[in-house]
Amino acid sequence: VAAGREGTLPTVVSGLVDVPVIGVPVSTGYGAGAKGEAALLSMLQSCSVLAVVNIDAGFVAGAFAARIANNVARAREGKNEEAQP
Repeated sequence: VAAGREGTLPTVVSGLVDVPVIGVPVSTGYGAGAKGEAALLSMLQSCSVLAVVNIDAGFVAGAFAARIANNVARAREGKNEEAQP
């Protein structure tokens, strides 16, 4: 979930779903939150279960999401193999 300004959207989404959420602070903002710093700090201080990457690091977030998906796929393949005779 990408969010700028105060960066609360990933926290809200994380509270609503039961899957991993990756917060991506973006460098849009105003005042003290300019350049994504406020969004980053907000996500890092969240009380929700949330992974956070660096400001404007959408590629890194995508790579992390792919790693999660690959691990889930491997786990499912392992379970399917065990169930077959």
